[in-house]
Amino acid sequence: MTPNTIKEKLALVPKQPGCYLMKNNHGEIIYIGKAKNLFNRVHSYFSGSHDAKTQRMIMDIADFEYIVVSSEIEALLLEINLIKKHEPRYNIMLRDDKSYPYIKLTNEKYPRLIITRKVNRKSGKYFGPYPNVTAASETKRLLDRLYPLRKCRSLPNRVCLYYHIGQCLAPCVNDIPQETYEKMANEITHFLNGGYQDVKRDLKEKMESEADQLHFEKAKELRDQIRSIETVMERQKVILNDLNDRDIFGYVYDKGWMCVQVFFMRQGKLIERDVSLFPFYQEPEEDFLTYIGQFYAHQNHIRPKEVLIPKAVDRDLVEQMLQTKVLQPQRGRKKDLVQMAGKNAQIALKEKFALIERDEKRTTGAVEQLGEALDLPAPRRIETFDNSNIQGADPVSAMVVFEDGRPKKSEYRKYRIKTVKGPDDYATMKEVIRRRYSRVLREGKVLPDLILIDGGRGQLSAAIDVLENEFGLYIPVCGLAKDDRHRTSQLVAGDPPVIVPLPRSSQAFYLLQRIQDEVHRFAITFHRQVRNKNMLHSVLDDIPGVGRQRKQALLSAFGSVKKIREASHEALREAGLPQKVAETVKKYLSDPS
Repeated sequence: MTPNTIKEKLALVPKQPGCYLMKNNHGEIIYIGKAKNLFNRVHSYFSGSHDAKTQRMIMDIADFEYIVVSSEIEALLLEINLIKKHEPRYNIMLRDDKSYPYIKLTNEKYPRLIITRKVNRKSGKYFGPYPNVTAASETKRLLDRLYPLRKCRSLPNRVCLYYHIGQCLAPCVNDIPQETYEKMANEITHFLNGGYQDVKRDLKEKMESEADQLHFEKAKELRDQIRSIETVMERQKVILNDLNDRDIFGYVYDKGWMCVQVFFMRQGKLIERDVSLFPFYQEPEEDFLTYIGQFYAHQNHIRPKEVLIPKAVDRDLVEQMLQTKVLQPQRGRKKDLVQMAGKNAQIALKEKFALIERDEKRTTGAVEQLGEALDLPAPRRIETFDNSNIQGADPVSAMVVFEDGRPKKSEYRKYRIKTVKGPDDYATMKEVIRRRYSRVLREGKVLPDLILIDGGRGQLSAAIDVLENEFGLYIPVCGLAKDDRHRTSQLVAGDPPVIVPLPRSSQAFYLLQRIQDEVHRFAITFHRQVRNKNMLHSVLDDIPGVGRQRKQALLSAFGSVKKIREASHEALREAGLPQKVAETVKKYLSDPS
């Protein structure tokens, strides 16, 4: 879409609430946003000045669409669903798909305690979330020592080690009354809902009683259990005494980046925090709303009884979205908690800003620098090829993909060479380029902005010849030459190829080094796998009717291919081969041609 066409389309955008979808020149959705007034918001991207981060996104916009809704809350919910579905490059994304562990008490006949990240309320009771698996595991180990529930996924036919160490009642062989398990389940529920002080008090009374009766071993065991409770359950500072579960949010923003801090309070204790740092492209309050929606949607997070948020955010919108109690405390300890979350977010933003800027220079900054050196738009998607063989044996090739200066390993590809005989790197490169881009065109996949060839002028010319003369594709292609120490030396481009002046100290040059090292590693690893597999190949693998099991049976019976060749029909039959297969083996080994 031309700038004039975009300008004409902008005039038609309605002044109503809704979501807008920005697209690049490949038709991919690169950003999704929401607005109370679509007209004002969408126009703002194409007028006025912007910071470098936002300007970079705007340069990628080739078209846009919008969806009109009836209210702001509908726009917010639609935005969250669209982001989750399309995962646009520039949106707030919880990239590691964070999910927090829970302790689950199953509702089976003989219940178990397990650690899980998936929540299905119908299958048991859930306690948490815990800040990490280690915290959940410590708590579960403590409960295992206190309450002997079963540990096995399915009941075995004999007792296991847990029975012998007193951590299971062995319902697999013993008839345990259901009331016993109901009592333990109730006590565990009480314990995890803040009643562990009662458990500790009961254990202390039992310990003193055992000591009075001179049962010192038992008293010592009870003392250790009390210490475990103190270590695991009382290591955090108690902030509030109401034993409620709540999440506390605070956020700050600067230079187009936002940091959100979430405090998890469970049973009145502050157990852990979560920090997220990301770029934002809307008003900060609106992107914070989007973050909260994604925070709970991505991890199927159990809503706590309360969510505390800063006063700058629209509380009613958050409450409608989460369907739980949302507070903006104006005084007291809850207000202090929100301020503490915001203060920690400010500290985290300052600490990490330098690292983020350095990473930007190494990735997207390096991509932009490379584009300037080649006199091209920044090559966001780079596909790189390398061949690997030893004197023409077991030839393979590999392709790696980098997007915005980062490897995208899910799109790496391996190629066994099919048509080239002997050590011919040029013909190998032609075959791989032909196979790759015939499939890309056939399946309508995204074409790269730049192709890199790990090799010199010959491989470069071979790739260009296939792309332009066979497919009519005029994608920029460059070659990566190496020095005598096998290190990245030069970037060559054009036909005839010329050296691209690129300072060795530049981030673009370092990016090329990382790409070349990665494609070489990937190709060499694949070549070793192929070579090792071929070294294990046996002539028996080529005989019709002889599979893996029959091959193993023959080698076990005779010890070598030579002895199998010398064996009689009767001996082959005794080794387990049917008559016809024995005849085939005898004939093939006598005359393998």
